[in-house]
Amino acid sequence: MLLCERDTPLLISDVEVFAPAPLGRCDVLVVAGRVLAISSRPARGEPPAVSEQLTPIAGVATRHIEGRGRLLVPGFVDSLVHIGGGGGEGGFASRVAPLRAEDALKAGVTTLIGALGTDEVTRSHADLLACARALAAEGLSAFVLSGSYRVPVATLTGSVRGDLVLIPEMLGVGEIAIADHRGSQPSAAELARIGADARVGGMLAGKRGTVLIHVGDAAEGLRLLNEVSDSTPLPPSQWHPTHVNRSRALLTQGEAWLRRGGSVDLTASTTAGLIDAGEIAAAQALAELLAAGLPVDRISLSSDGQASLPQFDAEGRLIALAVAPMDSLLQSLQQAVLQHGLSLENALPAFTASPAAIWGLSRKGVIAPGADADLLLLDPQTLAIEATVAGGQLHLF
Repeated sequence: MLLCERDTPLLISDVEVFAPAPLGRCDVLVVAGRVLAISSRPARGEPPAVSEQLTPIAGVATRHIEGRGRLLVPGFVDSLVHIGGGGGEGGFASRVAPLRAEDALKAGVTTLIGALGTDEVTRSHADLLACARALAAEGLSAFVLSGSYRVPVATLTGSVRGDLVLIPEMLGVGEIAIADHRGSQPSAAELARIGADARVGGMLAGKRGTVLIHVGDAAEGLRLLNEVSDSTPLPPSQWHPTHVNRSRALLTQGEAWLRRGGSVDLTASTTAGLIDAGEIAAAQALAELLAAGLPVDRISLSSDGQASLPQFDAEGRLIALAVAPMDSLLQSLQQAVLQHGLSLENALPAFTASPAAIWGLSRKGVIAPGADADLLLLDPQTLAIEATVAGGQLHLF
């Protein structure tokens, strides 16, 4: 339910802020879709210092939320969402519907990156871009990627460079599939050319030009990315492999990839069948990577929302299909903190600041003056969402 328009100032007072670093008890003032100011509060029991408190703007109607006893954290930055709907591996009837803005907002996702997947025949980048702009009209920050599973890459303008330079919402390329029977089995040279075009296109447009790599369950895993990094000047940071918690062997390769300077993405959505088949829950994988001393600023979690979650037999035949839910990120944060014992300040960057940095979104994933006002008000005991602020717009559920 939308309660506060973008142009109405919003004051969230006496709330425990994780920015994602802990800032303590603060007042946060939001104006015109940005965080205008953050003011620290004195410890409880001490007299308030008026000079340190934010006050409503004189003569301007301001919506006030009393945040006492609640947590305020950045909105989730979701690196992979099939905003136009995924699926199709089981025929036309298995196509998944496009994302609804309400489902993202309820799940705490305020910034998302849309991608095509297996199907670039009946789904197009034009439709992907239209879906992103429709979500943006409802208050979300929505971006898209050029390309799909297939190589040579499908594009909107005719080239990866053209897509990144000419389309503001185009941040990079993906999902390019490797180690998967549904991919085009690209060579190292083909993959390097995609990375080079994304890198230069990103430079020309002032973007990161990151390439999202879908990693399937074939034994080769990240071999191709290592080969490209060994044989070309492209740095490991050019690539962002996702689904690396698909298996124990792949997660081990992901650890090595992080140690050589790359980043990894853990898929939050899973099913009991996939866990039984060897997939590691994202919260557990995050806890293991952090316990190994690996840097959280190069680890992200994504929902893979609205994608199909297929299971195949040894011959590649589809045997089961589920739909990835948008709230899997929230569930993974809750599991990481409440079940795996991570502190909120250590777990939170993988959902917020880290993916924002990986994709070059400097105003996302943090709570700071000048940052976009994408905020979540959480219950401190359960980490359940009580309110979402997306681009300065307040939504209560």
